[in-house]
Amino acid sequence: MSIRGLKKKQPKTFKVKVITMDAEMEFSCEMKWKGKDLFDLVCRTLGLRETWFFGLQYTIKGVRAWLKLEKKVLEQEIPKEDPIKFCFLAKFYPEKVEEELLQEITQHLFFLQVKKQILDEEIYCSPEVTVLLASYAVQAKYGDYDPNFHKPGFLAQDELLPQRVLKQYQMTVHMWEEKITAWYAEHRGIARDEAEMNYLKIAQDLAMYGVNYFPIEQNKNHTDLLLGVDAKGIHVYSINNRFSPNKSFEWSAIRNISYSEKELTIKPLDKKAEVFKFFSSQLKVNKLILQLCIGNHDLFMKRRRVDSIEIQQMKAQAKEEKARKKMEHQRLAREKQLREEAERAKEELERRLFQLEAEARQASEALLHSKETAELLAEKAQIAEEEAKLLAQNAAEAEQERQRLEVTALKTKEEKRLMEQKVREAELLAAKLVKESDLRTKETEYLKQDLSEAREAERRAKQRLLDVIRPSHPHIHRYPQHSPIGSGDLGIEKGCTRFDLKDIDLKRLSLEIERERLDYLEKSKNFEYRLKELKSEIHALKLEEKQKGPISHWNEVFGSLDLTLRKAPSWIKLCEARGGQDENLQRPFPPYPLNTLSSWPRINNCRSTTGEKRSVSNNVGTGTHKSIVKVQQHDSDVIYI
Repeated sequence: MSIRGLKKKQPKTFKVKVITMDAEMEFSCEMKWKGKDLFDLVCRTLGLRETWFFGLQYTIKGVRAWLKLEKKVLEQEIPKEDPIKFCFLAKFYPEKVEEELLQEITQHLFFLQVKKQILDEEIYCSPEVTVLLASYAVQAKYGDYDPNFHKPGFLAQDELLPQRVLKQYQMTVHMWEEKITAWYAEHRGIARDEAEMNYLKIAQDLAMYGVNYFPIEQNKNHTDLLLGVDAKGIHVYSINNRFSPNKSFEWSAIRNISYSEKELTIKPLDKKAEVFKFFSSQLKVNKLILQLCIGNHDLFMKRRRVDSIEIQQMKAQAKEEKARKKMEHQRLAREKQLREEAERAKEELERRLFQLEAEARQASEALLHSKETAELLAEKAQIAEEEAKLLAQNAAEAEQERQRLEVTALKTKEEKRLMEQKVREAELLAAKLVKESDLRTKETEYLKQDLSEAREAERRAKQRLLDVIRPSHPHIHRYPQHSPIGSGDLGIEKGCTRFDLKDIDLKRLSLEIERERLDYLEKSKNFEYRLKELKSEIHALKLEEKQKGPISHWNEVFGSLDLTLRKAPSWIKLCEARGGQDENLQRPFPPYPLNTLSSWPRINNCRSTTGEKRSVSNNVGTGTHKSIVKVQQHDSDVIYI
């Protein structure tokens, strides 16, 4: 057979485009195909077995119509286009979706169609129910809610709410998304088919679910009614109220439905009941109404009869499939739970590992730090030990210093006591010196008085002697001042009376005065020496005990001593000023006897500044003997007694 013969025998085809709720399909159909052939091809392609709910819909001149299965496709009033477009939609709705929808694909197609009708506002739904249905739609599409994956704004591209609801409330898209997400989070663990079934179970309770509305009129002039056809019967609504029907005819109460051109008649089963007649706008509408009524009535009666073997098999398979899917879902849920637990355990282990690593790192750092601290502590311990040794040494030194200070304190106390004793002795000595000075002053006064008396007696004796000599010897006027001193007795030539005077008492007196003066000077020097020693010792004590306060007491004591010294007799001070003793007093007395004429030493320091003559007297006695010697010095240094 030639290739040309094969081409001639190939049937002619036309292209058809079938649009489902979630896909588009194109087919090449033979010219002789009936509507059932195309419908079966689409159902086989989709894997759909519950074909009695669906049909192929097309639009011609603004009127929606369903492709008839028993007639050829090209013989029907379909749009002349290439390819010819058909919509694969649910034509009839079940009364109970959970019992009648057996296949998952059937359920999914119903879900998509009902969802589109709600969004297009063909089915009225309250805002609250709309949000709940939207949450089930999100669960069916995205699965379980995961806050880490489903960030805010993930529903921005999805159409979930009708425009009427969005305009009814002054809420932003973000606020609606929060409401939907709040419900969506509660559907955790629900599978996709279960979420779609829950969606349909809520939607089937809506008043406009599964109802096909057609405008009708009871007479030919007004269109003031709506005729609704659904799975339960025929309902008549007012034009402004599609929720509550004015009149209803259940399929079990209808005996016959017929039409004649634009008139359609509904005869109830009860023959006594009134026959309902109405008019439609077009004959095609009446045909469509009648077609829907026949299909819904057949399904109504079919639900109430015993299921066929095919339906029973499908239900059994659907039941097995649901059980299998349920087990699979449970297994998946369990695996998911285990995986989540494993992931959580993994995260926990990772977190624990990270924590352990951090702890190990911290421990290593702490160990290193502890080593450094140990080394530092060792250094500190060594330093502390050295400091302890140094402190012990300092403590020992301090103890020694304390003992030394105690000894020094004891010495200081002893020295203080000795110093006080010395001061007391010095005070006693000063008092004694003052007393002796007073005695010497008195003795000096007595000597001065005696000396003056002796001089006065000498003057009177000389005067008497001159008075006696001058009358008898007028040629004798004056004796030389210094006559040679012989070894014999003192005498006067030419009949002068010679007086012999023993100078023993006078010499003894002079020696005693000289000896007492020298003793006094020696004692004064000793006292001054001891006073200087005391001052040096006190100064040393001041240097050693700077913290023990001033020793004003000793200053007062020595101030009193200086004051005492200032009270010494004037003749002692004058002698000290002239070198400690007079030159005449330092000269020893002459060894010759008193009866020899000689010069008497002058006591210049005993004369006053006015040239007054002073007398010196002293009581010299041996035993009970007492002699008084009066001496008078003449200008010629010749003593006359």
